[in-house]
Amino acid sequence: MSAPRPAVNPPNVQSYCHLFYISDSQQAQIERLQALIVQHQLPIVLNTERLHDKLTQKRRQQLSQTSSVPILVLDQKDKLSWLSDGLSVAPEWDKLQRRVVSAGRKSELLLQAAKVTADSRVIDATAGFGHDSLILASTGAQVTMLEQQPLMALLLLVEQQRMSTQPNWQKLMSRLHIINTDALSYFVTLPADMTGATKAVDVVYLDPMFPEDSYQDSKTGKGAKVGKHMQALHQLASPPTLEEERQLLQHAQVIVGNSDKQGRVVVKRPQLASVLANQQPSESWHNEAVRFDGYFA
Repeated sequence: MSAPRPAVNPPNVQSYCHLFYISDSQQAQIERLQALIVQHQLPIVLNTERLHDKLTQKRRQQLSQTSSVPILVLDQKDKLSWLSDGLSVAPEWDKLQRRVVSAGRKSELLLQAAKVTADSRVIDATAGFGHDSLILASTGAQVTMLEQQPLMALLLLVEQQRMSTQPNWQKLMSRLHIINTDALSYFVTLPADMTGATKAVDVVYLDPMFPEDSYQDSKTGKGAKVGKHMQALHQLASPPTLEEERQLLQHAQVIVGNSDKQGRVVVKRPQLASVLANQQPSESWHNEAVRFDGYFA
């Protein structure tokens, strides 16, 4: 999840990051990281520094408090993470293996709403840490992952590269296509008529940033707790304006209108949040914490 409107850096502006690593033996991994930045034209300037002391929780807090730029950490297990308020956050797709293997419409509310199949083409327009993209791609669908924030896009690319080395993940990884761009800019580049050579998009999935208090009942103050991944994303992006919500939904609906199936836009919201752009959905699916609103073409 990320917002169409950035809180830190507008598009095409260089983003400075500081990478701390543990050992000189990690130089090859740092070179691969730099190669990904160049290959995908990420506007990131990566400054590297070796840590000579232990990366304890206290040390993580100190690094977070003293740096004016985002911090990446390559730890003793060669795991790349983003240091956000002293907490290390990363996509960690391997932790979703059980969910991915067993994913189906009975167990995943998202799949009930999206109704994707193995021949579907999906755009996850607000990829974030990529967890929902994995669930969507577990069906066999091709998933284009749009992530506006360069730092997040880099974490996704590194995770895809890491998981592609594991034989049982390779097919799934090949169905994920990560692009560092904002959703609105990408939508206007798509051809108006996606018939013929260009396969039409069947589903556009939107999980835009929303205010942190959207998770709570306005009267009781009760609601779901915000996890560390969501807390981190709130540092990078802010919620879209109402006008941006309208544009996002309108463009997405036009795109899925070319599908030879029942094209749909699926929007993820906290159960207690208002509908996107004040537009009532065609249908909704929900549990105690989350709601998926479907807008059918």
